Formats: sequence, C-alpha cells, structure tokens
Amino acid sequence: MIPPEGCAAILWRDAGRKVEAAEALKLTAPDMLRLGIVDTIVPEPVGAAHNDPASAAGLLDRAISGHLAVVKAMSSEERLNARYAKFRSMGRLGIDYVEAAS
Repeated sequence: MIPPEGCAAILWRDAGRKVEAAEALKLTAPDMLRLGIVDTIVPEPVGAAHNDPASAAGLLDRAISGHLAVVKAMSSEERLNARYAKFRSMGRLGIDYVEAAS
C-alpha cells in the first residue's frame, strides 16, 4: 500500500496534496468506518488530543470500555464468529465491484 504522500507525488507531482490523495484512496476515518474496517471513530477533544491528553485519554477509555462491554457479553463462539465475519468481509467491496463490472 502506498502512503497518501507517495500517491500525491505520483499523481500530481505534489506530496502536499496528501489529504486529497487520502480521500481518493478511501483512507479517511469515515471511509474506514463505512467499510467496516474500524468499529468507531473516537472524537478528539476541542483543540486536538495533543493539547488535552487527559481529555483524549478519557474519550478513548469510554470508547474502549463500551466496546469491551459488548464483547464481554458475547460467548466465546459468538466472539470468534463475529471476528471471523468482520475480517472475511474486509476487502469485499472491491471484489463485489469487480464482479459487478464484469
């Protein structure tokens, strides 16, 4: 996989267009959520995480705790099946697209 900077340098000869390249490559957080690669997007505190690490840690703690509670309520078999299904579905969009175009 190519990083957005490399993609931008190849396509537009301008690594500064990395944000545009990331959007074209579907590497943004909303894209990852829609594609099922990530489970949630954890918001940053106002002013960004590096300006308020304690608040950022709290937001992350709440997100992880919520997901762990859901997983903990599942049986071992349910967890394994859910994990298997999630990883098997990754990349499916590209396969479906190629099959639809054929």
